[in-house]
Amino acid sequence: MTLFIEAWNLARTRLASAHLLRKSLSPRAVLSVTSLLFLMKTLAVLTALLACHGTLALADVSLPALFTDGLVLQQGKPIAVWGKAAADEDVTVRFAGQTQVTRADLDGKWRLSLDPLPANATPMEMTVTGKNTVTLKNILVGEVWLCSGQSNMQWTVSKSANAAQEVAAANFPQIRMFSVQRATALEPASDVAGSWQEASPATVGSFSAVAYFFGRHLHQVLKVPVGLINTSWGGTRIEAWTSQESLRERPCAAQMLSDWEGLRGSWDAAAETAKFEVAREEWQAQVKKITAANATLPSAQKQKLPTAPKPADDPSKTPHYPATLFNAMVAPLIPYTLQGAIWYQGESNQKRAFQYQELLPNLINDWRTRWNDEFSFLIVQLASYGNGQPPATEPGTADTWAELQEAQYLTSITLAKTGLVVTNDIGEEKDIHPKNKQEVGRRLALWALARDYGRTETVPSGPLFKNSLIEGHQVRLQFEHASGGLKTRDGAELKHFQIAGEDQRWHWAEAKIVGEEVLVSSPAVAAPVGVRYAWASWPTGANLVNLQGLPASSFRTDEFIPSTLGVTSPFQEVQKATPAR
Repeated sequence: MTLFIEAWNLARTRLASAHLLRKSLSPRAVLSVTSLLFLMKTLAVLTALLACHGTLALADVSLPALFTDGLVLQQGKPIAVWGKAAADEDVTVRFAGQTQVTRADLDGKWRLSLDPLPANATPMEMTVTGKNTVTLKNILVGEVWLCSGQSNMQWTVSKSANAAQEVAAANFPQIRMFSVQRATALEPASDVAGSWQEASPATVGSFSAVAYFFGRHLHQVLKVPVGLINTSWGGTRIEAWTSQESLRERPCAAQMLSDWEGLRGSWDAAAETAKFEVAREEWQAQVKKITAANATLPSAQKQKLPTAPKPADDPSKTPHYPATLFNAMVAPLIPYTLQGAIWYQGESNQKRAFQYQELLPNLINDWRTRWNDEFSFLIVQLASYGNGQPPATEPGTADTWAELQEAQYLTSITLAKTGLVVTNDIGEEKDIHPKNKQEVGRRLALWALARDYGRTETVPSGPLFKNSLIEGHQVRLQFEHASGGLKTRDGAELKHFQIAGEDQRWHWAEAKIVGEEVLVSSPAVAAPVGVRYAWASWPTGANLVNLQGLPASSFRTDEFIPSTLGVTSPFQEVQKATPAR
C-alpha cells in the first residue's frame, strides 16, 4: 500500500507539471504533450495496480454523506453537487432532465452546479458517473434549512410537550431530517456521518424538536418538501461553531484563543488521569461513609450523596475548543445549497454576553462567506429561565441572561436577513429546556414566511424596541412590529418596566400603552436617561405583546456599562450555582 501511495504521488506531481506545460505550448505542440500525459497516466495506473491489487476503489466516484437516498435539494437556486473521483477523471451528473459534466482535480476533488429547479414532491433519481456509477434514489426538491446550536436545538420531539401525540401524528414523508453525528476535529473534516430520514412515527421521536416543528409549519403552509440538516450539540459555546480563521480576526477572541492554546500545550494526560483516580477514590470513600451513616438515620435526616467526579476534558477533544465543531460538523456541509439557517444557542455564553455581541455576527458572516450566500439566519432568543437564582425583586439587578438576550437582539437589528424569535413567555423557571418547542418552531416559521417566502401579511415578531424619546419626566418608546397597536397578554397593567436617571439608580416604573407606543415614568425619577423592560432571566409578569399576541423582547435604552464587559474567555468566568447546559 505504501508503494502504491508513493507511486501515485509521484505520478500526480509529474501530471501537474505536464498540465502546466500544455497550457504554455503552441497548438501544434499540444498533441505531443497530450500523448505524453496519456502515457504517464497509464504508467501511474499500472504501477499502482502492481503495488497493490485492491486499490481500484481509489478511482471510484463518491459523494459526501449528505448525498444519499432520501435527500432534499433546495429549489430556486443553483444546486451544488460535489465529491471525489480519480485525479483528472471526468464526472457526469444527471438529474431532473439535466446533464452536467466536470473533471476532478489532481487531488481527486470535483464540484459542479445544477441549474435551479422548481419544487418537486415526486421522488426522483440522480446518477453520478465516472469510471463507476452512483445512483441516488427518492430525491425531492423543496426548502432546505440548516439547524444548529446547543441543547435546546438538540432537544428531541420525544422529550417535548405532547410527545406521544406528536409522534403518532408524524406522517410527513416530505419532511426529512439529516442529523449530523456529533464529532470534534482540530482541522476541517471532509465529511460527516449521518443519513436522511422521513418524518414518521418510527423516526420523528429522535428529530430535533425545534427543527421539526419549524419544518412542519413551513411544509403545511408552502405545500413543498422540506429538508432539515440538524447539526447541534448540548452545552456547547458559539466559538466552537466558528472557524479558527474568523475568530483570529476578532480582537475580542484573542484571550480566549490564547487560553485554550496554552491549556492544550500544557495538557498531561497521565497526570490528569492520576488526579481523577485520586478524586474518585476520595468520592467512593465519602459515599461509603455517608451511606453507612444514613442507614441509621430517619429519612428526614439522611445526607445527600456527593456528585461523582468527572475526568478532565482533553482540550484537543472537547467540544468546547474553538472551531472544533465547525471543523467536524459544519465545514463538511459546505457548500450544500440552503435557503437559510436557524440558530438556538447562547445559554453557555451568558457569562460573556458582551463578547457575544461580536461572536454571533462573526459566526453569521463567517458561515455566509464560506457558503458564498447571504442566506437567512433566524435566531431564537433565550427563553425566560430562573437561571439558578431567585426572581429579581429589586430593579437594577445585573443579569447575564438579559445581557445575552440583548446581544441576540442587537445582532438581529444590525445584520441583514436575520430575524429574532422572542420566547420570554414560554420558558420554565426551573428548567433550562422549555418543553413547548412547537411554539418556538412556529415563530421561526413566521419569520421565514414573511421574509423568505413573500407572505407579507404575516407578522413575524412581537414588538422589538426601535427608538426612545425623553420628554421631560417620561420616556416615549417606539417599536417595530407594533402596527395597529399594543396590548398586554393578560389584560392587566404593563409590568416589569424600570427607569433610571443619571445616578444609575433604577426604580420600578409606571408604563402605559398609547397606540403603538409606550410611555414610561416614575415619580422617583424627575430626569430619566434610561428604561429597561423584562431585564431579568425570569421577568415575572412581563406582559407586553402586539395585536397578534407575540411577546416583546427584553431591551434597554441606557448605555450603562454591562456586567459582562471585559470577560472574553471561559477561563475568566465566575462559576454560577447552576451552569448552563
